[in-house]
Amino acid sequence: MRNHPSPSRFPLWFDPRSRHPGTWAFILNRITALGLTLYLFLHLYMLSKLSQGPEAYDTFIALAKTPVIMVGELLVIAAGLIHGFNGIRIALTSFGIGTRRQTELFWLMMVLAGLGTLFFGYVMFFKD
Repeated sequence: MRNHPSPSRFPLWFDPRSRHPGTWAFILNRITALGLTLYLFLHLYMLSKLSQGPEAYDTFIALAKTPVIMVGELLVIAAGLIHGFNGIRIALTSFGIGTRRQTELFWLMMVLAGLGTLFFGYVMFFKD
C-alpha cells in the first residue's frame, strides 16, 4: 500500500529524496509558472506607477538599481529560462523527439538555463 493516502505519509510529499527528474521537471515548471505570473502582476503595478510623472519614474529607477531588486530580476530571468527550456523539452517530446532520452534532455535544458542565468548575472552585476 505504498500509494495509499494517509496523514502519516503527508510529510513524504515534501521529501526531495528519491524524486525522479520527471518529477523535478514538473515541480520546476509549476513553481516557475507561478513565480512568473506573480512577477507579471508586480511589473504591471510598477508600470502603472510610472504614469504618475517624472518624480515617480526617478524613484522607480533608483529602486530598480538596488541590489535586492537586481537579485530579484536575476531570479525572474532564471525562472523564465527554466520555464522556457523545460517547455521546449516538453514540446520536443510531445512530437516524439527525444522521448527515450527525456532525463538527459531535462538535464541539458537545466544546464542551458543555468549557463544563461550565469551570463545574465555577469552582465547585470559586473558589466558597466
